[in-house]
Amino acid sequence: MTTPHHHLDAWIDAHFDEQVKLLQELVRVPTDSPPGDNAPHAERTAELFAAFGFVAEKHPVPADEVKACGLTSITNLIVRRKYGDGGRTIALNAHGDVVPPGEGWSRDPYGGEVDDGRLYGRAAAVSKCDFTTYAFAVRALESLGAPLKGSVELHFTYDEEFGGELGPKRLLDQGLTRPDLALAAGFSYQIVTAHNGCLQLEVTVHGRMSHAAIPHTGVDALQAAVAILNALYAQNAVYKSVHSKVPGITHPYLNVGLIAGGTNTNVVPGKVVFKLDRRMIPEEDSAAVEAEVRRVIAEAAAALPGITVDVRRLLRCEALKPLPGQAPLVEALGKHAEAVFGEPVPTTGTPLYTDVRLYCERGVPAVIYGAGPRTVLESNAKRADEHIVLEDLRRATKVVARTLHDLLA
Repeated sequence: MTTPHHHLDAWIDAHFDEQVKLLQELVRVPTDSPPGDNAPHAERTAELFAAFGFVAEKHPVPADEVKACGLTSITNLIVRRKYGDGGRTIALNAHGDVVPPGEGWSRDPYGGEVDDGRLYGRAAAVSKCDFTTYAFAVRALESLGAPLKGSVELHFTYDEEFGGELGPKRLLDQGLTRPDLALAAGFSYQIVTAHNGCLQLEVTVHGRMSHAAIPHTGVDALQAAVAILNALYAQNAVYKSVHSKVPGITHPYLNVGLIAGGTNTNVVPGKVVFKLDRRMIPEEDSAAVEAEVRRVIAEAAAALPGITVDVRRLLRCEALKPLPGQAPLVEALGKHAEAVFGEPVPTTGTPLYTDVRLYCERGVPAVIYGAGPRTVLESNAKRADEHIVLEDLRRATKVVARTLHDLLA
């Protein structure tokens, strides 16, 4: 007996070559942030989606707001598919922005090359693949011609790498969307209901420049920065004793990812700037965490004569925490993922942070699930030769289509 789920699977199989070609086209339009000139990708996406009858609303973000975030252009997209009265509105969100490709690629990072069952390109796995996962799941659902209740909205946004303030948050703040449930781009072998928060700070250490031949006339900002960094790294060791109760999340941690300063080899450095990233487990309070990090910096600096320090917050993203209303979405995804992939797919947390938390902050139960491998490392996301295994893309699309059917039929 042929079931609706079998019909969905068959439609996706029959149209999979078209889905792969769509992903290739999306990869071929760069969305590196910086520089963050992402409006052209939104325009191309809208054009490609119009070819199969999906009309994308374009919501450009004012240039001054975009530039204030260090980006160039953003246009968010919403595709609304409305069905019968009385059902849920389900938002499916994927982000198009990504870090620059960097070095070491064996293939064109914007080529969308397919080789040995994998499609290569920057953002192929995170998360332009889920532009297609979600779109083709909805197309498969509508191919049934069966009565449905509720609606689906595709949200395509372009500032996840910078926190989502101009993407999902803006759409929600402006009342452009009010979904009942949200599903956001993820990987195929886990259903994520919680993730870490993230605090990013820029720390500027001020000393006084002087000639290296008379160093006593200056105040070495680099030496001071080392003392402050040592204090932060000592605190990082303490974090290992703090454990989260969320499966998949271990403990808080801190990383200093960028440092710059000094004038020349023969000059005592008068200024050093470094940027840190503090990951927060769901049990932590973000305001308290920021206060603690600032305290550690201030106490270390106070012991350094002639040194002043400025601390500027770059980003403070809350953790994603499970909401009670997630259950129908989690249960449907789990059931169908196991059926399609042939193995249990666990519900878990992740140490990453994403902009899906912004839906939960508005009371919208949200879950992370999409196309991708078991781990970030396997996909080479944010590294050379990022790729998506096409069979994972195909099967994840089936899981999402089946889940939408269960929730809207």
